[in-house]
Amino acid sequence: MTEEESSPEEKTIPFFPDHIWTEAKVVIIILILMILVGIVGLISPIGLEPPADPMVTPDHVKSDWYFLFLYEMLKYVPKTIGVLIPIIGLILIMIWPFLDRRRDTHRARNVRWLIVIVGSIIVIGLTIMGALS
Repeated sequence: MTEEESSPEEKTIPFFPDHIWTEAKVVIIILILMILVGIVGLISPIGLEPPADPMVTPDHVKSDWYFLFLYEMLKYVPKTIGVLIPIIGLILIMIWPFLDRRRDTHRARNVRWLIVIVGSIIVIGLTIMGALS
């Protein structure tokens, strides 16, 4: 080893006093901020709205866009059927590869395309109707 190179012990920083003190400073700052937020909350509390009533849904509430077609479908079909249609559809999509073991023909491909296009039009139409209602 030459004289110009320093030993590895000189390049390291000791964990105990240095790192612990740095972490302690961060904890103290976070605690001070938490105490300040608590004091501000005690001085000027935010007014609460009336208690929630699970039996009354406000008029302005809408579901997210990816659920709009499901809720809109419930307006046009009986509730039991409206709940079962998506479940049966998902189960059918999952088991379709195991049920269809025939050789792929041009007619079968056209039927599948027709099902996908009609289903997509129905979903898009119900989503738009749900967004506009």
